[in-house]
Amino acid sequence: MTSLICTLQHHQDDVNWCAYSAKLLATCSGDKTLRIYDARDFSELPFSPLTGHGYSVHCCCFSACGQFLASCSTDATTVIWSMVSGEIEAVLEHPGRSPVRICAFSPDSLHLVSGASDGTLALWDFPSRQLRRTGAVNDTTMVACSFSPCSQMFMTGSTYGDLRLWDLCMNQLHTEKNAHDLGVSCCTFAPSILSGGQVVQFRVASCGQDSLLKIWAINKLSSGAYKMKLLHTLTGQSAPVLSCAYSSDGQLLVSGSVDKTVTIYDAENAVLLYRLKQHERYVTACAFSPTSSLIATGSMDKTVNIWRLEDGCSGNEESAQTSIKGRASGGRSKLLVSDWSEDDVSEWLLEEGLEGLVDRFKANNIDGTELLSLTKETLASELHVESVGLRSKLLRKVEELKSDSVCLGIPDEFLCPITRELMKEPVIAADGYSYEKEAIESWISTKNRSSPMTNLPLLTTLLTPNHTLKMAIGRWKTSH
Repeated sequence: MTSLICTLQHHQDDVNWCAYSAKLLATCSGDKTLRIYDARDFSELPFSPLTGHGYSVHCCCFSACGQFLASCSTDATTVIWSMVSGEIEAVLEHPGRSPVRICAFSPDSLHLVSGASDGTLALWDFPSRQLRRTGAVNDTTMVACSFSPCSQMFMTGSTYGDLRLWDLCMNQLHTEKNAHDLGVSCCTFAPSILSGGQVVQFRVASCGQDSLLKIWAINKLSSGAYKMKLLHTLTGQSAPVLSCAYSSDGQLLVSGSVDKTVTIYDAENAVLLYRLKQHERYVTACAFSPTSSLIATGSMDKTVNIWRLEDGCSGNEESAQTSIKGRASGGRSKLLVSDWSEDDVSEWLLEEGLEGLVDRFKANNIDGTELLSLTKETLASELHVESVGLRSKLLRKVEELKSDSVCLGIPDEFLCPITRELMKEPVIAADGYSYEKEAIESWISTKNRSSPMTNLPLLTTLLTPNHTLKMAIGRWKTSH
C-alpha cells in the first residue's frame, strides 16, 4: 500500500530532478533554482532556495555523505553547493560551454561526471575540483548517467538511443545501440554487485521515449570483457518514461512517465506493484529515500509529491525518526558503532523494533563491527533470516547508522570504505582503494581475498602505506 503524505509546491516551473541524501531532499527546476528540504518533516531549510544558475537546472545529486550537492544547467556549468551553509563551493565550467543536461557523483565521491547537449562528457576529480578527462559521442545529447556501485565505471544514455559503459579513463567498455527507440531518458545502476564463479554482474535500469522501462545485466568476464544482456522489459506505462530509480536495497524500482503516472515494481521479479496517479502533468523525476520508506516524484505540474510505502518492503518512516531520537539519548551514542559490544547491538535491536533478531545475533556474537559488515547474503545464508522484509528493514537501519556516523563534515575520502571511520593508518590495496590497515587485513583474512569495493579478486595482498592521504587527514584533524 502507498499513501501521498505531502505535496511541495514551491517551484515556479517544471520540476526536473529530485535527489535524496540521508537527511535532505533536493529538487531543481526550470525556474533556475534548487530547493532543499529536511527529509524528516519536509520543512524547507533556511538557505533554500539556492540561486546561482542563469538558466534551467536540469539535474542535481548529493555526494555520498550528503555534505555537498552538485547541480547542472543550461548555463553550461555544474555548481557545487555546501549543504552546511548553502554557499557555492565551486563552479565547474563544461568544456565547449554547451548546456549541461546530467551530472552524477561516484559512490566514493572521488569523481563527478557531467554530460552536455553536444554529446560531450567531463570527468572531474571531485576533491580537487579539477577536470580529469573528457569524452564525446557525436551527433547526440547526453541526458542520462549513473555510476556503478564500485565507482570504477559509469553508464551514459543519449537522445540517440544508445547506452554506453565507460571506465575512468574514458574508454568505452561496451555500447548497447538502440537500447531505446527514439532515445534514452534515464539510466540507473542497482546498488548491489552480484558475483559467482568467473563472472561479476551489475544490474542497470533504463527508460526511454519508447515508453519502456528495461532492466539489464552487465557481466564482467574473467577475460576483462563486458557483456550486456536484457533481462526484463516493463510495459506498465503508456507514454515515454522519463525517469527511473532503484531503492537503496535494490529490491524496488520506480519510474515516472508522460502519461502522468508513477509506477513501482518488484525489481527482481519484474512485477508491477503500484501505479500512482496524483500528478497533473508529465512525471519527470523520481527518487527513493536511502533511509526510509519514502519516494519523491517531481512533475511538470511544478510540484513534488512525497509518497510512503506501507507494505513493509522498505521500512517505516515513523520508526526511523523514533530510532534516531532513541540513539541520541542512549549510552551507546558516545561510542562509534564499530566499538559497540554484543549487548549494545542487542539494545539497539530492541529500540528499532527488531527484537526477534536479538537471540540469533547473540548466538552468533554479532558486535558493532560485525553489524556494520552485514549483507543480504550473510543474513540469509549465515544467520538464516528468511524474511525478505526483515532483512531489508535491518539493512536499512544499519545504513542509517552509517549515515549518522559519516555525515559529520568529514571528507568521504578520509573514511575507510569498510568501517566508514576516519582512517589512522591508510594503506592502498591491489584494487587501488585506500583502507584502514587493520580493517583491510582482517577483510583479506576472512573474505577470500576479494575487493571490498568491487568484489573482484585481489591480485596481491600487498598493502602500500598511503603517506599522502595520512598527511592530508592529519592536516584536516589539526584544522578541525
